[in-house]
Amino acid sequence: MRTYQQILNENLESLTQAFHSGTPITEVVHARAEVMDLMLTDMWSRHFTNNQNDLALIAVGGYGRGELHPHSDVDIMILLADDAMDRLKDTIETFVTALWDLKLEIGHSVRTCQDCAKEASKDVTVVTNLMESRILAGSEKLFDRMRAITAESQIWSKEDFFKAKLAEQEKRHSKIGDTAYRLEPNIKEGPGGLRDIQTIFWVAKRYFNAESLEDLTKLGFLSQSELDALLGGRELLWKIRFALHIVAKRREDRLLFDHQRELANIFGYHDKNHNLAVEQLMQHYYRTVTELERLNEMLLQLLHEAIEYPSNNKSPVEINSRFHAIHGYLEAKHERVFIEYPPVLLEVFLIMQRHPELKGVGASTIRLIRNNRHLIDQKFRNDIINRNLFMAILKEPHGVSHELRRMNRYGVLAAYLPEFENIVGRMQYDLFHIYTVDVHTLFVLRNVRRFSVPEHSNWQPTCSNIFATLKYPEILYIAALYHDIGKGRGGDHSELGAQDAERFCINHNLGGNIANIVKWLVLNHLLMSMTAQRKDISDPAVIREFALKVGDQEMLDYLYLLTVADISGTNPILLSSWRSRLLLELYLRTRYIFRHGLAKPMNADQRIQERRDTAVDLLIEEGIAHEACEQIWEDFSDEYFLRHTPEEIAWHTQAIAKSGSADLPLILINEKVTRGTTPIFIYADDNDRYFVITTSVMARLGLNIVDARIIASKSEFTLDTYLVLDDNNNPISDANRIREIHKILSDCIKNPEHIPDVPQRPVPRQLKHFDTPTRIIAEDDPDARYTILEIIAGDRPGLLATIGKALLECDIKVHNAKISTVGENADNIFWVTDMTDKPLKNADKLKNVIDTLKQEIESSPSERPASLTF
Repeated sequence: MRTYQQILNENLESLTQAFHSGTPITEVVHARAEVMDLMLTDMWSRHFTNNQNDLALIAVGGYGRGELHPHSDVDIMILLADDAMDRLKDTIETFVTALWDLKLEIGHSVRTCQDCAKEASKDVTVVTNLMESRILAGSEKLFDRMRAITAESQIWSKEDFFKAKLAEQEKRHSKIGDTAYRLEPNIKEGPGGLRDIQTIFWVAKRYFNAESLEDLTKLGFLSQSELDALLGGRELLWKIRFALHIVAKRREDRLLFDHQRELANIFGYHDKNHNLAVEQLMQHYYRTVTELERLNEMLLQLLHEAIEYPSNNKSPVEINSRFHAIHGYLEAKHERVFIEYPPVLLEVFLIMQRHPELKGVGASTIRLIRNNRHLIDQKFRNDIINRNLFMAILKEPHGVSHELRRMNRYGVLAAYLPEFENIVGRMQYDLFHIYTVDVHTLFVLRNVRRFSVPEHSNWQPTCSNIFATLKYPEILYIAALYHDIGKGRGGDHSELGAQDAERFCINHNLGGNIANIVKWLVLNHLLMSMTAQRKDISDPAVIREFALKVGDQEMLDYLYLLTVADISGTNPILLSSWRSRLLLELYLRTRYIFRHGLAKPMNADQRIQERRDTAVDLLIEEGIAHEACEQIWEDFSDEYFLRHTPEEIAWHTQAIAKSGSADLPLILINEKVTRGTTPIFIYADDNDRYFVITTSVMARLGLNIVDARIIASKSEFTLDTYLVLDDNNNPISDANRIREIHKILSDCIKNPEHIPDVPQRPVPRQLKHFDTPTRIIAEDDPDARYTILEIIAGDRPGLLATIGKALLECDIKVHNAKISTVGENADNIFWVTDMTDKPLKNADKLKNVIDTLKQEIESSPSERPASLTF
């Protein structure tokens, strides 16, 4: 005879085959529950041969609905008569233990009817589970009694239940991150997920006493098209969840990177020219949950209105000839308003901007908008009335980003801007862009708008001040809308977006000047971030080159604001204080050039003298004589002064002045945050091994190096500065941690003959799913003093130390480094020479360096944990 475990395993194998062969997912999910019913009732009959009037086996939750995925929780309740616990306790424990022995994910409770009423009255989750309960075995009488005393007439009125479920949904969304469009979404708990579909049903069931979603159509609550959308969305989410359980071999509701590629293969997607298979799967998913979010919002609002305002006393408040407000919600006066005058499909959002007292758009009007979106065709887009309405929305002083997000939720934005349709739900398979392109775009627009809102002035004060000077803020809004709109079409998305943006401006009669500015901003929206992160902005030539590309102060203002908004809308942690400071420095230095004229930029000698003068003033205040400063600085190169601020120069000089040879190596760690990082300064007898030693130590200590300035004095002392962050990308603030870093660095630099091993730490889970090819680009710097090596590789722990070790093996000196990690990619730039401080002119030598670097970088990193033993 087959065991229960064999039955379950065979059933899972059979259902998995059925799933892969195309059996409808509803049949598969219900079939799993049916087999579980048969097994549990058989086990029940073997344990409870008597006492059938004293207890009942109840399926609750998802199992109560008859829905089970391969590794779903099997939620059951054993319902007891009031006096049955003492008599049946041992048998119940034996039964539950037998279930656990089957390795089932059992969720169980043992309650009397009174226990059910008591617990359900306190917890809306409990009453929700009981609403979906069904009896498997035992006393029907007990089950009916439990249902009666937990009914809406006894506990949790329609109004209270709705409010509780709405609050529960809001809390759930907030916990997940309040957006379904992250890289690794939760298909069950996230916005537009399975829970949102269930919430609609739970509330409707409590209100209408419906038994299925189909019943809601019969009751007139759902239209057939809305029902089809709900069932179609649920079908896709069920398919994904079933596949996730199979692939993960456990309960899993998150679409992790670990599984996305395999699921794309299971569902038959294939890579295309400009769209990976995994991106196609995820776009299908994101578009589906977008539609489910729209339905959830509309249907819950319909229920809210029916529950909260059951009478016909609507007391409308006049808005205009087409709209009025009812109970604080904007409603169309009649069902044909959009058909008779299509421009109101845009006007509704303008009204919401101009009437902040409104709570939202009424559910029946949302339904009308959804049903009439087809009216937004090319004729509609060409109509000057509609073009003026859209521009009026952009020019309103309040609610711009809020209403454009609403337009996106209702599907109106993509209908009016067909080019926007392409990016709706579009993901990029990397770790840099954590939102879909459309959601990212609207976040960027929101950030731009925040520059104008006094309540957000503390977020980016400089940006808020600059924004207040803009003559045409709508330029920035349009650039934000179009900066990534060309993604997914092949070719340079900046060029494609610039063409679209120019066409938009011309179509909306914005004039040639505005059109040119918007086009330039979209085309060059990455210019400022790339310059700040990949070039040495302490170099006057770099600033001048950037200024020539930007052209004037007006363009600089627009570009700076767009860049800050873009980076902070890409990933919440991406705009670190370090990156903010880099961008601000680039902005201020470029502004200086514009104010003094491109023809007369500040030359290097002038900048050096200004910094020395300011540093002297700071040092005199600390008791360091002017003569002592000059004596120390005689040994410093011009490069040192160009690449450090007066405050940094004073900090270094004061420490050097107070130290002697016995104090070397001198290691300074500034506990005050500088440029959004913690600076570490090393002053010691120069040694070519210091770079690899320092980077290895810092990697072992879990420090992220974001900038490295490797400078030697005239008498061959190191003047090296590393700007670092902790593993959470924050400056180092703990005093004990700073002392630890100081001691270990000092010990290792004192023993340069021993180079610490490159740290071997586990590669983070998400990074394992990207295979970034190593690319190395070599070129001479403009002054022919260095060879510039740009090294692009997959990020991993200890990468910088690996590069340093490879360069040392090739007898290469590092003079400067720009460190940039974007998602899964590390893009690092090094200014190097040979050991005689000459650039690498020999082709064979350069090829050997590049080959060695590739070999070291591409060798598989170990999974062994790092040790702090040196």
